[in-house]
Amino acid sequence: MKRRSLFKRAAAAVALSALIASPLATAQEKFTLRLAETWGPNFPIFGEATKSMAKMAEEMSDGRLRIRIDSANKHKAPLGVFDMVKAGQYDMGHSASYYWKGKVPNTLFFTSMPFGMTAQEQYAWFYYGDGMDLMQEVYEPHNMLSFPGGNTGIQMGGWFRNEINSLEDLEGLKMRIPGFAGEVFAEVGVNPTNIPPGELYTALERGTIDAVEWVGPALDLRLGFQQIAEYYYTGWHEPATELQFLINKDVWEKLPKDLQQILRVAMRTAAYDMMIQSVHENAKAWASIQEEHPNVKVKNFPDEVFQAMVEANQKLLQEAAEGDELAAKIIESQEKYLQDARAYIDIADRAYLNNMAEVE
Repeated sequence: MKRRSLFKRAAAAVALSALIASPLATAQEKFTLRLAETWGPNFPIFGEATKSMAKMAEEMSDGRLRIRIDSANKHKAPLGVFDMVKAGQYDMGHSASYYWKGKVPNTLFFTSMPFGMTAQEQYAWFYYGDGMDLMQEVYEPHNMLSFPGGNTGIQMGGWFRNEINSLEDLEGLKMRIPGFAGEVFAEVGVNPTNIPPGELYTALERGTIDAVEWVGPALDLRLGFQQIAEYYYTGWHEPATELQFLINKDVWEKLPKDLQQILRVAMRTAAYDMMIQSVHENAKAWASIQEEHPNVKVKNFPDEVFQAMVEANQKLLQEAAEGDELAAKIIESQEKYLQDARAYIDIADRAYLNNMAEVE
């Protein structure tokens, strides 16, 4: 295997922690890194991942590595994290890779792809397939490293003011939806836009947009979309939304090897914890919505719409692959890994869930 398991990394980090607690280690240089996040202060789940990572890094390094977090209200550029880390204005960032598709189109492949891998499949691709190597190939020219930064799991398909019964209902509809999914929706008549998280509720309330895709019950409920739009559609577009930790490469290379390893472990552990926290919080929030907002109607997109989106997705992937050699390599890697992983998932997870549905 290309990389050691998380548990081996964690064990190594614990050993390093004991080492750096020695009198010799206390004299070693201390590092303080500044991290810019796309999210506002105390943003649930996403923001907790950065705080958790920073705390682990400081504790495992016995205070030699500290990370200071600036939220969007501090740096005033929620969608400017890529540029700030690249320029060295910040040492690190926490955001989502697909936000940078307008600057570097191939970054979008490392968040989530429509009709693609689930979280467990995607993590396997990152750490035991080609994912990490391909991601670094994309970020290398920009003097940055990118690491998985926490997964939301399958995201819901969005809140809509009006029910979608046909393709005609999508024509001209204004919707906040980022990434490759926005391009797919554009192919079937939607006018997609990307709006920072803090502006989403106001945009939907004032009619600037007709629909909004954010994350899932845990975060959607906090923003209050259920008070404005009652049609809640199931997901297709982001089956494994992975956030990212960005690091300026010059800063990374100045860190001692043991602190690099500690930072790797802290980021990977925080990412895993965010994924399981997302499952927990979504379950709680969905129960709350059912009890307190019975007007909310969960819907699947009609077969006509779903098929049109599948075809649009295939068309766009083909165009991307034809126009960019690296994009073609990434797409081929993801499709091959999905094919292999899903064959097992079908006889394991899917079979189990189908059987349990029959029991219930």
